[in-house]
Amino acid sequence: MTALIHCQNISKSFGSKRLFNDVTIGVNDQDRVGIIGPNGSGKSTLVKIMAGHEMADSGIVTRRNHIRIAYIAQQSSFDPESTVSETLERAAREIGLEAEELVPQVQEVLGKSGFQNGEQPIGPLSGGWHKRLAIACGLVKNPDVMLLDEPTNHLDLEGMLWLAQLMAQAPFAWLMVSHDRWFLEHATNKVAELNSRYPDGIFLSAGTYSTFLRQREEYQHTQTQQAHSLSGKVQREIEWLRRGPKARTTKAKSRIDSAHALQAELADTTTRLRQEDVGIDFVGSSRKTKRLLVAEHLGKTFGHTPLVKDINVVLSPGMKLGLLGHNGSGKSTLLKLLAKTITPNMGTITHADELQVIYFDQNREQLDHTLTLRQTLINSGDYVTYRERAMHIASWAKRFQFCPEQLDIQTGLLSGGEQARAIIARLMLQPADVLLLDEPTNDLDIPTLEVLEESMKDFPGAIVLVTHDRHVLMRVCTTFIGLDGKGKHGYFAEYGQWEEWLSDQVKGKTRKPKSPRSDLLPHKKPSPKKLTYKEQKEYDGIETQIIEVEATLEAWKKKAEDPDIVSQHTELQQAYFHLHEAEKKIQQLYARWSELEAKLQGSQ
Repeated sequence: MTALIHCQNISKSFGSKRLFNDVTIGVNDQDRVGIIGPNGSGKSTLVKIMAGHEMADSGIVTRRNHIRIAYIAQQSSFDPESTVSETLERAAREIGLEAEELVPQVQEVLGKSGFQNGEQPIGPLSGGWHKRLAIACGLVKNPDVMLLDEPTNHLDLEGMLWLAQLMAQAPFAWLMVSHDRWFLEHATNKVAELNSRYPDGIFLSAGTYSTFLRQREEYQHTQTQQAHSLSGKVQREIEWLRRGPKARTTKAKSRIDSAHALQAELADTTTRLRQEDVGIDFVGSSRKTKRLLVAEHLGKTFGHTPLVKDINVVLSPGMKLGLLGHNGSGKSTLLKLLAKTITPNMGTITHADELQVIYFDQNREQLDHTLTLRQTLINSGDYVTYRERAMHIASWAKRFQFCPEQLDIQTGLLSGGEQARAIIARLMLQPADVLLLDEPTNDLDIPTLEVLEESMKDFPGAIVLVTHDRHVLMRVCTTFIGLDGKGKHGYFAEYGQWEEWLSDQVKGKTRKPKSPRSDLLPHKKPSPKKLTYKEQKEYDGIETQIIEVEATLEAWKKKAEDPDIVSQHTELQQAYFHLHEAEKKIQQLYARWSELEAKLQGSQ
């Protein structure tokens, strides 16, 4: 393979903070490299160095002669008065395209990027379409290699699918910083983690993200075994040193120096193997009410455009509802309606008495950038209360990977990932019945995403989730509502059903959306009747049945997602069969529970 860009033993620091040291990485022909790593590990800086936009403090960066590099930054700045075509034409002229080549090149890229009208001004475009335009500006240059910094952060699920298909079929090599695990699994052929925990500062694996996970686990296991072996050697040398040997001979002096070197090596290895995760754990209020929130025939219109129309939702404890749709389809609007921060044009929303709702706003407007991190986490004093226990503010901040020195920094100076963690840290101090989460995964690194994922799965209340992270959606949510942005919607038991429905909408088919799940719809109260002895016994035991089936569901879900059985067709098919059977059983139990409860309430 031909090396297009190669970085040899490069290091970079900002002030006293060392980002990375002696890192070696390159991009060859046909490479599709995904770069991951903790927030603050230097991923964006590494990409800028590879693109030539920043210099390394030390090391060597070589690029092939006459190479054409397209660099897509995290934030792109465009003239809002310009049109899409004009912006692409300017980008094309940077590589010296003549007029006869320029027009067809721009038209081809417009088609690839999904822009139906090149004459539309840039100003009104959403963040996702701004990102498409930035990528299009790279495509129009016919690059040999494209370097992209977090493009998946701004794309909706439809945009993610477009990007995955585009990059998988790209005739050029590319390297991309991304924390989206679905994208890493479906579009890359190499995954590298930039992290100071590795001796070389980086761990590179050939293959998909699931292959990377297996190889990293094997590597970490080997490192742990070596640490145990090293610990034994150090212990023996310490015992020898305690006996007070005198460095009278060259051999004895050499052994003393060696013992000290082993101690230093063990300390370094132990530090690298120690991994601190963010401590995300939302606290439920332990409310016993089965119907937390009920929305009936909900609708919201802006101007003459109905975004949300005739939607019915019932949220019960344990429900994990995902909202699907492209940018501007009404997902955030529906969340705000459920939170009662905006008023519907039609329909009703009923909250249970004293319902405790936590709402995470994707624009993070609840974060005052003029306040310090300390003021954001606590109104006054030095202690927060979590699970009825007092905890010092520094210890609470440490759970979210903040050091004490950051407590007095204004939140406006924090990175995007740090701001997201600050909001989560504050919201976690409030007990909740319902979590309404609008893009909580933006800017978070993969370790934090995994902890957030588990916290959402374990949360006992109801969750309504909007996220572009397909992996999180599929792992957390058990039911979905899909919106098309024109007032139409459908109810789905799995993500794949929504993709089929959306495809039909695009093709103009009139297939009726699948019937809503019974546990999503308000149930009409039957005429008052007392429960029979058999029904009362069934009602008393149904919650236990649901808990047992949900545990079975979770076990089969983990089995289906186990990288070791992905290639085992029979085992994978069996896992999905049992998974779907458990989902079906849970739906039936919830429906029966609501039916019996409605009958019981009607008799009172």
